[in-house]
Amino acid sequence: MKKTALLCAAAVVASANEKFIPDISLIMDASYVSRSVSDDTASHLEVPSVAHGLLGKHDHGGHSHAAYNAENGFNLNYAELRVSSNADPIFTLDAVFHFSEHDSEIEELYFTSNILGDGIKLKGGKFLSNFGYLNEQHHHYWHFADMPLVYEAFLGNHAINEKGLQLQYTFDLPYYLMVGYELLQGENEGSFGYESLSVAGNKYAKSKKAPAMQVGYIKGSYDLDETTIFGGLSFASGSSRQDHSDDEDPHAFSGNTKLYGADLVVLHQIDSYSNIKWQSELLYRDLKGKQFAFDDDLLLKGSAKLSKKQAGVYSQIIYKHDNNYAGGIRYESIFKNSVTKNAEKLAKPEDLDRYSVMLEYNFSEFARLRAQFNHDRSLFDEDKRRSVNSFILQANITIGAHGAHSF
Repeated sequence: MKKTALLCAAAVVASANEKFIPDISLIMDASYVSRSVSDDTASHLEVPSVAHGLLGKHDHGGHSHAAYNAENGFNLNYAELRVSSNADPIFTLDAVFHFSEHDSEIEELYFTSNILGDGIKLKGGKFLSNFGYLNEQHHHYWHFADMPLVYEAFLGNHAINEKGLQLQYTFDLPYYLMVGYELLQGENEGSFGYESLSVAGNKYAKSKKAPAMQVGYIKGSYDLDETTIFGGLSFASGSSRQDHSDDEDPHAFSGNTKLYGADLVVLHQIDSYSNIKWQSELLYRDLKGKQFAFDDDLLLKGSAKLSKKQAGVYSQIIYKHDNNYAGGIRYESIFKNSVTKNAEKLAKPEDLDRYSVMLEYNFSEFARLRAQFNHDRSLFDEDKRRSVNSFILQANITIGAHGAHSF
């Protein structure tokens, strides 16, 4: 009898301790790429007055950056180590460590707590913002091997991934409705930044007081029979610093950016194994400030008032046939590219489009092979448009315990 009691007590203790044993997983993402342009050519292409370095590798601020699927041939895109657990009855802790061949970083490390009351969630640390729909999702959860054009062009390859605090409130309603606010450091490489700008020891733009970025959003969903409709509106605002003094045409920008977003997702469940998902997002960027120009010796040549009003969209349809096969198409466009310099409107192309199609086979929920083709008309080499065709064969494999993704 005494032995039975001891065994029962040990089982209770073991069960309690299991709640605090971390879930650990490792994700590998690799790809084979074949493009219609060489790697050297790809690294020089840009979306005019919007972004550069979207294909291939490039140097920025003394650091080397590479987009996913950067090179022709084989790419080891990353290894992602995820650790998650309850710290105690009040806090949970999540961490995502990102490793490339030549670099590593803490991609996310944050606590989450619901101690403030029913429906209220507090998050703090470094995390992917809930701006829009795609921003909070990691690469391996995307339906395509690359980030949508408008996201990467406006926010860079890491999107809004910041240090800060997040507060969300979910209403007690028959349907899902959530509002959120985030106070962030403001270090985004594409549209935001707060640090001072200087070249050769000469400071030409003062730093802004951090935290320098705020994000707000409202999101809701509604179930209608076998169809779920999810939508949201988002807004981000903050100071901007863009240092391109290492470019072939050295320049820099200091000012402020406002970013507006709208997203809509419709998921129709056909049966237990198949569904159709329509996913779309619209982003609008309003950037104002001062642009600095430098000569070849990085001496300041002058400055000008600069204003950019730019907008882009992506829309995709994914058909999941069963637990193994899925396919989809995606259309993307930066359709507004209004640039004004010293009150003079500059002529910039606006029909910046990209088309994609993909087919994937899931061996299991832990292993996926995806084939994708892109036809990209958004890129220019100086003033000449360069249409780029890309074939990507992507492999994504996971081991270990991995938490469920949000809708």
